[in-house]
Amino acid sequence: MTENSHEAAHNRAGRWSAMLDRLATSGRLGVSEAADLLGVSEATIRRDFGELAKRQLVTRHHGGIVATSVAYELPYRYRSSQADAARRRIAAAAAGLISAGQVVGLNGGTTTTATARAITAREDLAGQGQLTIVTNALNIASEAVLRPHVQCVSLGGVARPESYELTGPLAQLVLEQLWLDTAVVGLNGLTAAEGATCRLEDEAAIIRLMIARSRTVICVATGDKLGQRTFASICPADRIDHLVTTADAPADELAALRTAGITIHTV
Repeated sequence: MTENSHEAAHNRAGRWSAMLDRLATSGRLGVSEAADLLGVSEATIRRDFGELAKRQLVTRHHGGIVATSVAYELPYRYRSSQADAARRRIAAAAAGLISAGQVVGLNGGTTTTATARAITAREDLAGQGQLTIVTNALNIASEAVLRPHVQCVSLGGVARPESYELTGPLAQLVLEQLWLDTAVVGLNGLTAAEGATCRLEDEAAIIRLMIARSRTVICVATGDKLGQRTFASICPADRIDHLVTTADAPADELAALRTAGITIHTV
Protein backbone atom coordinates (compact mmCIF):
# COMPACT_ATOMS: atom_id res chain seq x y z
CA MET A 1 0.00 0.00 0.00
CA THR A 2 1.35 3.45 -0.92
CA GLU A 3 1.80 6.25 1.62
CA ASN A 4 -1.11 8.19 0.12
CA SER A 5 -3.35 5.12 0.24
CA HIS A 6 -2.38 4.54 3.87
CA GLU A 7 -3.34 8.11 4.79
CA ALA A 8 -6.62 7.80 2.90
CA ALA A 9 -7.55 4.66 4.84
CA HIS A 10 -7.85 6.63 8.09
CA ASN A 11 -11.02 8.48 7.07
CA ARG A 12 -14.06 7.63 5.04
CA ALA A 13 -13.87 10.65 2.73
CA GLY A 14 -10.25 9.77 1.93
CA ARG A 15 -11.18 6.17 1.15
CA TRP A 16 -14.00 7.33 -1.10
CA SER A 17 -11.70 9.67 -2.98
CA ALA A 18 -9.16 6.89 -3.52
CA MET A 19 -11.87 4.51 -4.74
CA LEU A 20 -13.35 7.07 -7.13
CA ASP A 21 -9.89 7.91 -8.48
CA ARG A 22 -9.34 4.21 -9.20
CA LEU A 23 -12.75 3.98 -10.87
CA ALA A 24 -11.89 6.95 -13.07
CA THR A 25 -9.10 4.92 -14.67
CA SER A 26 -10.34 1.32 -14.41
CA GLY A 27 -14.12 1.71 -14.61
CA ARG A 28 -14.69 -0.98 -11.96
CA LEU A 29 -13.37 -1.93 -8.51
CA GLY A 30 -13.75 -5.17 -6.55
CA VAL A 31 -14.06 -5.60 -2.79
CA SER A 32 -10.77 -7.45 -2.33
CA GLU A 33 -8.91 -5.05 -4.64
CA ALA A 34 -10.18 -2.04 -2.70
CA ALA A 35 -9.31 -3.69 0.63
CA ASP A 36 -5.76 -4.32 -0.58
CA LEU A 37 -5.49 -0.79 -1.97
CA LEU A 38 -6.50 0.86 1.28
CA GLY A 39 -5.40 -1.70 3.85
CA VAL A 40 -8.81 -2.00 5.53
CA SER A 41 -11.20 -4.91 6.01
CA GLU A 42 -13.53 -6.15 3.29
CA ALA A 43 -16.45 -5.42 5.64
CA THR A 44 -15.42 -1.76 5.71
CA ILE A 45 -15.14 -1.71 1.92
CA ARG A 46 -18.62 -3.23 1.53
CA ARG A 47 -20.07 -0.53 3.78
CA ASP A 48 -18.26 2.12 1.74
CA PHE A 49 -19.53 0.62 -1.49
CA GLY A 50 -23.07 0.70 -0.10
CA GLU A 51 -22.78 4.36 0.89
CA LEU A 52 -21.32 5.36 -2.49
CA ALA A 53 -24.12 3.51 -4.29
CA LYS A 54 -26.74 5.18 -2.05
CA ARG A 55 -25.37 8.56 -3.15
CA GLN A 56 -25.55 7.40 -6.79
CA LEU A 57 -21.82 7.94 -7.19
CA VAL A 58 -21.30 4.32 -8.26
CA THR A 59 -23.32 1.24 -9.21
CA ARG A 60 -23.02 -2.06 -7.29
CA HIS A 61 -22.12 -4.90 -9.61
CA HIS A 62 -21.09 -8.56 -8.93
CA GLY A 63 -19.13 -8.10 -5.72
CA GLY A 64 -17.81 -4.67 -6.59
CA ILE A 65 -18.71 -1.29 -8.03
CA VAL A 66 -18.62 0.25 -11.48
CA ALA A 67 -18.46 3.88 -12.55
CA THR A 68 -21.73 5.62 -13.35
CA SER A 69 -22.27 8.61 -15.61
CA VAL A 70 -22.61 10.92 -12.62
CA ALA A 71 -19.05 10.07 -11.60
CA TYR A 72 -17.77 12.26 -14.41
CA GLU A 73 -18.84 15.31 -12.42
CA LEU A 74 -18.76 14.51 -8.72
CA PRO A 75 -19.16 17.06 -5.95
CA TYR A 76 -15.77 18.52 -5.13
CA ARG A 77 -15.66 17.07 -1.59
CA TYR A 78 -15.71 13.55 -3.09
CA ARG A 79 -12.94 14.23 -5.59
CA SER A 80 -9.17 14.31 -5.50
CA SER A 81 -6.71 13.68 -8.28
CA GLN A 82 -3.22 14.32 -9.51
CA ALA A 83 -4.63 17.37 -11.33
CA ASP A 84 -5.21 19.15 -8.01
CA ALA A 85 -1.67 20.58 -7.98
CA ALA A 86 -2.20 21.96 -11.49
CA ARG A 87 -5.51 23.51 -10.44
CA ARG A 88 -3.84 25.17 -7.46
CA ARG A 89 -1.26 26.74 -9.79
CA ILE A 90 -4.00 27.96 -12.10
CA ALA A 91 -5.94 29.28 -9.12
CA ALA A 92 -2.97 31.24 -7.75
CA ALA A 93 -2.27 32.84 -11.14
CA ALA A 94 -5.94 33.71 -11.74
CA ALA A 95 -6.31 35.16 -8.24
CA GLY A 96 -3.36 37.44 -9.00
CA LEU A 97 -5.46 39.10 -11.73
CA ILE A 98 -8.09 40.29 -9.24
CA SER A 99 -7.97 43.78 -7.72
CA ALA A 100 -9.19 44.98 -4.33
CA GLY A 101 -12.84 45.99 -4.18
CA GLN A 102 -13.87 44.11 -7.31
CA VAL A 103 -17.11 42.23 -7.85
CA VAL A 104 -16.06 38.78 -9.08
CA GLY A 105 -18.39 36.16 -10.55
CA LEU A 106 -17.53 32.46 -10.48
CA ASN A 107 -19.41 29.46 -11.83
CA GLY A 108 -19.08 26.02 -10.26
CA GLY A 109 -16.37 23.44 -10.87
CA THR A 110 -13.14 22.11 -9.43
CA THR A 111 -10.88 24.74 -10.99
CA THR A 112 -13.16 27.66 -10.13
CA THR A 113 -13.51 26.32 -6.57
CA ALA A 114 -9.73 26.35 -6.21
CA THR A 115 -9.64 29.85 -7.71
CA ALA A 116 -12.30 31.14 -5.31
CA ARG A 117 -10.25 29.84 -2.40
CA ALA A 118 -7.13 31.54 -3.73
CA ILE A 119 -8.94 34.84 -4.25
CA THR A 120 -10.58 34.94 -0.82
CA ALA A 121 -7.31 33.89 0.87
CA ARG A 122 -5.38 36.88 -0.49
CA GLU A 123 -4.49 38.90 2.60
CA ASP A 124 -3.68 41.99 0.50
CA LEU A 125 -7.33 42.23 -0.56
CA ALA A 126 -8.53 42.48 3.04
CA GLY A 127 -9.07 46.02 4.30
CA GLN A 128 -8.79 47.59 0.84
CA GLY A 129 -12.47 47.82 0.02
CA GLN A 130 -14.81 44.89 0.29
CA LEU A 131 -14.35 42.11 -2.23
CA THR A 132 -17.65 40.73 -3.53
CA ILE A 133 -18.03 37.17 -4.75
CA VAL A 134 -21.08 36.33 -6.89
CA THR A 135 -21.54 32.63 -7.55
CA ASN A 136 -24.06 29.98 -8.51
CA ALA A 137 -21.99 27.31 -6.73
CA LEU A 138 -23.20 26.43 -3.23
CA ASN A 139 -19.81 25.09 -2.13
CA ILE A 140 -18.00 28.27 -3.20
CA ALA A 141 -20.58 30.41 -1.39
CA SER A 142 -20.37 28.34 1.80
CA GLU A 143 -16.62 28.93 1.98
CA ALA A 144 -16.58 32.57 0.85
CA VAL A 145 -19.17 33.63 3.42
CA LEU A 146 -16.73 32.73 6.22
CA ARG A 147 -14.25 35.41 5.10
CA PRO A 148 -14.96 38.66 6.99
CA HIS A 149 -13.60 40.85 4.17
CA VAL A 150 -15.76 39.16 1.51
CA GLN A 151 -19.36 39.96 0.62
CA CYS A 152 -20.88 36.80 -0.81
CA VAL A 153 -23.86 36.80 -3.17
CA SER A 154 -25.33 33.38 -3.90
CA LEU A 155 -27.67 33.11 -6.88
CA GLY A 156 -30.97 31.31 -6.43
CA GLY A 157 -32.13 28.47 -8.61
CA VAL A 158 -32.36 24.70 -8.81
CA ALA A 159 -29.36 22.90 -7.29
CA ARG A 160 -27.59 20.17 -9.24
CA PRO A 161 -26.30 17.60 -6.70
CA GLU A 162 -23.58 16.47 -9.08
CA SER A 163 -21.77 19.82 -9.01
CA TYR A 164 -23.48 22.03 -6.36
CA GLU A 165 -24.41 24.53 -9.09
CA LEU A 166 -27.65 26.52 -9.12
CA THR A 167 -29.24 26.95 -12.52
CA GLY A 168 -32.56 27.92 -14.09
CA PRO A 169 -34.75 31.04 -14.33
CA LEU A 170 -34.33 32.06 -10.67
CA ALA A 171 -30.55 32.16 -10.96
CA GLN A 172 -30.78 34.14 -14.19
CA LEU A 173 -33.28 36.60 -12.68
CA VAL A 174 -30.89 37.50 -9.85
CA LEU A 175 -27.87 37.71 -12.13
CA GLU A 176 -29.68 40.05 -14.52
CA GLN A 177 -29.87 42.62 -11.70
CA LEU A 178 -26.11 42.65 -11.07
CA TRP A 179 -23.02 44.10 -12.72
CA LEU A 180 -19.67 42.30 -12.32
CA ASP A 181 -16.15 43.57 -12.75
CA THR A 182 -14.67 40.18 -13.59
CA ALA A 183 -16.10 36.77 -14.45
CA VAL A 184 -13.86 33.81 -13.63
CA VAL A 185 -15.28 30.85 -15.53
CA GLY A 186 -14.45 27.20 -15.83
CA LEU A 187 -15.35 25.22 -18.93
CA ASN A 188 -15.16 21.80 -20.53
CA GLY A 189 -13.73 22.83 -23.89
CA LEU A 190 -12.07 25.77 -25.61
CA THR A 191 -10.95 26.33 -29.18
CA ALA A 192 -10.14 29.48 -31.11
CA ALA A 193 -12.63 28.52 -33.82
CA GLU A 194 -15.56 27.36 -31.67
CA GLY A 195 -15.00 29.30 -28.46
CA ALA A 196 -15.74 28.15 -24.92
CA THR A 197 -18.16 25.27 -24.37
CA CYS A 198 -19.51 23.07 -21.59
CA ARG A 199 -21.52 19.85 -21.44
CA LEU A 200 -24.87 21.14 -20.19
CA GLU A 201 -27.02 23.91 -21.65
CA ASP A 202 -28.47 25.08 -18.30
CA GLU A 203 -24.96 25.65 -16.96
CA ALA A 204 -23.89 27.33 -20.20
CA ALA A 205 -26.83 29.75 -19.90
CA ILE A 206 -25.66 30.94 -16.47
CA ILE A 207 -22.06 31.31 -17.62
CA ARG A 208 -23.13 33.24 -20.73
CA LEU A 209 -25.11 35.67 -18.60
CA MET A 210 -22.26 36.00 -16.09
CA ILE A 211 -19.95 36.94 -18.96
CA ALA A 212 -22.50 39.39 -20.40
CA ARG A 213 -22.68 41.19 -17.04
CA SER A 214 -18.86 41.46 -16.71
CA ARG A 215 -16.22 43.86 -17.99
CA THR A 216 -13.40 41.29 -17.92
CA VAL A 217 -13.51 37.53 -18.53
CA ILE A 218 -10.91 35.13 -17.15
CA CYS A 219 -11.12 31.48 -18.20
CA VAL A 220 -9.44 28.90 -15.97
CA ALA A 221 -8.85 25.47 -17.48
CA THR A 222 -6.27 22.69 -17.44
CA GLY A 223 -4.45 22.13 -20.71
CA ASP A 224 -6.45 19.03 -21.64
CA LYS A 225 -9.56 21.20 -22.13
CA LEU A 226 -7.94 23.18 -24.95
CA GLY A 227 -8.64 21.97 -28.47
CA GLN A 228 -11.83 20.28 -27.24
CA ARG A 229 -15.41 21.17 -28.14
CA THR A 230 -18.36 20.04 -26.02
CA PHE A 231 -22.13 20.36 -26.38
CA ALA A 232 -23.23 23.82 -25.25
CA SER A 233 -21.75 27.11 -26.45
CA ILE A 234 -20.67 29.65 -23.84
CA CYS A 235 -18.98 32.45 -25.77
CA PRO A 236 -16.67 33.07 -28.74
CA ALA A 237 -12.95 33.08 -28.05
CA ASP A 238 -12.59 36.81 -28.66
CA ARG A 239 -14.88 37.56 -25.70
CA ILE A 240 -12.26 36.09 -23.33
CA ASP A 241 -9.64 38.49 -21.99
CA HIS A 242 -7.39 36.09 -20.07
CA LEU A 243 -6.82 32.34 -20.15
CA VAL A 244 -4.98 30.70 -17.26
CA THR A 245 -3.96 27.17 -18.14
CA THR A 246 -1.22 24.58 -17.72
CA ALA A 247 2.00 24.43 -19.70
CA ASP A 248 0.99 21.13 -21.33
CA ALA A 249 -1.77 22.82 -23.35
CA PRO A 250 -1.48 22.26 -27.13
CA ALA A 251 0.93 24.84 -28.54
CA ASP A 252 -1.01 25.29 -31.79
CA GLU A 253 -4.24 25.99 -29.92
CA LEU A 254 -2.50 28.45 -27.61
CA ALA A 255 -1.14 30.29 -30.66
CA ALA A 256 -4.60 30.45 -32.24
CA LEU A 257 -6.12 31.74 -28.99
CA ARG A 258 -3.46 34.45 -28.77
CA THR A 259 -4.34 35.47 -32.31
CA ALA A 260 -7.96 35.75 -31.17
CA GLY A 261 -6.81 38.39 -28.68
CA ILE A 262 -6.59 36.37 -25.47
CA THR A 263 -3.79 37.00 -23.01
CA ILE A 264 -2.39 33.58 -22.11
CA HIS A 265 -0.96 32.70 -18.69
CA THR A 266 0.62 29.24 -18.46
CA VAL A 267 1.57 27.68 -15.14
